[in-house]
Amino acid sequence: MKKYLAIIQMQVINNIAYPGDFLGRSISIGIFLFIFAGLWRTTFAIAGTDVINGLTVSNMLWYLMMAETIELGRPRINRVISEQVKNGEVAYILSKPYNFLLYHFSFGLGDSLMRIVMNIIVGTGVTWILAGTPPSPLGWAMAMVTMVGAWILHFCMMALIGLTAFVVEETNSFELIYQKAVFILGGMLLPLDLFPQWLQSIARVLPFPYMMYAPARLFVKPEWGLFWQMLANQWIWVAVLAGALVLAYRSSEKVLTVNGG
Repeated sequence: MKKYLAIIQMQVINNIAYPGDFLGRSISIGIFLFIFAGLWRTTFAIAGTDVINGLTVSNMLWYLMMAETIELGRPRINRVISEQVKNGEVAYILSKPYNFLLYHFSFGLGDSLMRIVMNIIVGTGVTWILAGTPPSPLGWAMAMVTMVGAWILHFCMMALIGLTAFVVEETNSFELIYQKAVFILGGMLLPLDLFPQWLQSIARVLPFPYMMYAPARLFVKPEWGLFWQMLANQWIWVAVLAGALVLAYRSSEKVLTVNGG
């Protein structure tokens, strides 16, 4: 366990030493929020209402802040794995006395921590100015709890995409498909509450809403019944995807082809 904690610590220190990347991502949240503040105010004005499906303009902006925090803070470990396969570094990592998947889990977690913290700080400041008082402490608590499961789900999917590099090496197309699925079916820019009922039904049987919609929705409208439902579904998908990841890794070891050595 100590070696994995050391990997997390190393990545946190690296981010602190080179803050440009995560600061740039955090600043981009402010830009998105300013753009969507105008968009949502116009949308509600055209609709001639202050509430759409139980959500106000303020709710929409705080929802977007949390969704963007998750999106910009999620692990992009697929790119790391893909590059390691291409340059042969994967052989070096596999020879080390730690589990390959846990190594990347720790690496990704350490890489995400500072970005998530900065995203929340910058996003909260900007959204407070644009939308007023933030959600209740209960909303914050429910969002933080479900964000843990959301991060793990993102990691599992990113790692699964990264493992395809053991077979096809080029993983960008898979990442693009996954990203669009999260944007639409995960409720990235538009809460599922605003979807047609048939599309909501499809989305809710997939893992994507539990990566994005669950924390963001509970953040602005904390409800105990919805919280337990989201949490249960979220961890069912964690078990499914984690199991698939382990099986995929074992299969990938058998077909490993390294370009770099």
